[in-house]
Amino acid sequence: MIALGTGGIKPCVSSFGADQFDDTDPAERAKKGSFFNWFYFCINIGAFISGTIIVISKPGGSPLTRVCQVVIAAFHKWHIDVPHDTSLLYEVDGQTSAIEGSRKLEHTDELRFLDRAATISSADLKSESFTDPWKLCTVTQVEELKILIRMFPIWATTIIFSAVYAQNSSMFIEQGMVLDKRIGSFNIPPASLSTFDVISVMVWVPLYDRILVPIARKFTGREKGFSELQRMGIGLVLSIFAMVSAALVELKRLEIAMSEGLIHEKTAVPMSILWQIPQYFLVGAAEVFTCIGQVEFFYDQAPDAMRSLCSAFALVTVSLGSYISSIILTVVSYFTTQGGDPGWIPDNLNEGHLDRFFWLIAGISFVNLIVYIGCSIRYKYKKASRLNFM
Repeated sequence: MIALGTGGIKPCVSSFGADQFDDTDPAERAKKGSFFNWFYFCINIGAFISGTIIVISKPGGSPLTRVCQVVIAAFHKWHIDVPHDTSLLYEVDGQTSAIEGSRKLEHTDELRFLDRAATISSADLKSESFTDPWKLCTVTQVEELKILIRMFPIWATTIIFSAVYAQNSSMFIEQGMVLDKRIGSFNIPPASLSTFDVISVMVWVPLYDRILVPIARKFTGREKGFSELQRMGIGLVLSIFAMVSAALVELKRLEIAMSEGLIHEKTAVPMSILWQIPQYFLVGAAEVFTCIGQVEFFYDQAPDAMRSLCSAFALVTVSLGSYISSIILTVVSYFTTQGGDPGWIPDNLNEGHLDRFFWLIAGISFVNLIVYIGCSIRYKYKKASRLNFM
């Protein structure tokens, strides 16, 4: 029922909001693009709030509160040396942690300065402040923060993917507007080609699950075929190919516009809009690898009591990606229109170089991929204790 309700509300709200803008007015068109940015922003802020602020009422307290407790306790004990024997760090007895619904986490040697929060000082022994988490935290609580810090670079490097995905509803549509939209006697609305993104997801999900995973399992020995990080990396590669495909289509379009003498005419060129299908299809394939891999990664690697928080952070990348795309577009427009030049993305795309914008996004994505690979190689998976029910 929730899925049906969400499916009915979201498309109606976005369409209703967009219908308030006049497509014939350039200023209104610009504001409509801003509306979609804020619409996505609000959706993901709502998801973020549901996974952070609302969970304060959950048993075990807010994850953000526990993070603050570790930081404050470690800061208060900045002058205390962390014992070399990690068994001397504070942890509750038994198999379960002090955090309700969370398994104990094994101690790691990274970010040792945070271990001060779990170091039992002479003042703790005298005041018996073992029950005050603002003064003394458990090893599990400290490890929760360490996991969040380790996950941050992976999270940050997925934002650029969302910037690529944002082209589905922005520059891809602008490109489609100046392509031949006629298929026989029927005109294809440029925005409708995003359907091929959805079709691609529908094709790639069963293909990945039933064919790619069994094949990969034989080579990697992993039950899932690929690790979450490998899966996300493949998606980032596919997103680069999507931008390259869009750039090549635009190069060909501009070549036809020049040969037909349409450079200074604001009109569509005689090149079928169906040439955009590969770029939409590649974005859809990238979604299956990166987005699903991201959801799985943040669920599996998040501390047991912080899964809602981490899932909320994963959704925030969509909003940030949309805004980074807008910022890049604004910067490109500013610098490429200096000296009276029409710029890369003028009102008449036949006079511009939209291909260079796509190449720029591809280049940024490639650099991001290199950073992601480096972060993935250095990433250490969490180690949680196993509960014994026997």
